[in-house]
Amino acid sequence: MRISVTDLCNYRCQYCMPEDGVDKKCHSEILSYEKIEEIVKVASEFGINKIRLTGGEPLIRKGIVGLCQKLSEIEKIDEICITTNGTLLKSMAKDLKEAGVDRLNISIDTLNSEKYREMTRNGKLEDVIEGIELALELGFKIKLNIVLIGGFNDMEIPELVKLTRDNDVQVRFIELMQIGETANWSKDKFIPNDFVLEAVTELKPINIEGVAKVYKVDDWKGTVGLISPISSCFCDDCNRIRLTSDGKLKPCLHSSEEVDLSNMTEDELRETLRTSIFNKPEKHHLDEDISESIRNMNRIGG
Repeated sequence: MRISVTDLCNYRCQYCMPEDGVDKKCHSEILSYEKIEEIVKVASEFGINKIRLTGGEPLIRKGIVGLCQKLSEIEKIDEICITTNGTLLKSMAKDLKEAGVDRLNISIDTLNSEKYREMTRNGKLEDVIEGIELALELGFKIKLNIVLIGGFNDMEIPELVKLTRDNDVQVRFIELMQIGETANWSKDKFIPNDFVLEAVTELKPINIEGVAKVYKVDDWKGTVGLISPISSCFCDDCNRIRLTSDGKLKPCLHSSEEVDLSNMTEDELRETLRTSIFNKPEKHHLDEDISESIRNMNRIGG
């Protein structure tokens, strides 16, 4: 279960958020940590054993470390993960580790400081690099997420893959999707993950089943993951459901279907989650590759 704890962010990435940000929701509209904990406990009864906290940027929400601690103590939850832009890891990584967080997915779409600042509209690549280095020292399992964008970072593919040579990380290339801010981007921005295999011919498949097809260069420490929702639909292997920060359950990222859990009793949650999990849509329906979702990604969670 991927849970967005906030739709706010300290970045304004061009493919994710409007330049002037989003309208801030009232405190009463955002799920309380107590309600999130209740939902996770009920969801764990139906096979959910991994929680990923997302945003927006989850680390900007006050008290996030305490939530991680609470969720890690739920009996049937085996893994707590966080998707983050990494800017706050320098100050928070140690506390997150102690609170039971196992994995970090860190977004880093380019290794060029100027291009990074341009894409994020205000980010400092140096802060993210320092956060990654600290997280590695602390023993987190780490995936580095790269949204593949034609004309922006496709020429950096070999350099990004090289991050796996000396680091036990997975560098993951994710195809850009036409959702929210990118719905009207030019077609040349949307390139298939085949570009990665063409750019680094030394990559060999080690696991091509599941959501991420995984490759590796011989004798390098890390791996490369390809997530290809457009060029290679992986709906058959998708085992994710999403909870938005305002309490809407989304059984499928690209569907407009949402179920409001925010005011449900425990019994109502149990029946709704049972139905949603076991009747998850067979596949998404992209109209000309454009998502049917009524939300930007920052309002859904990564």
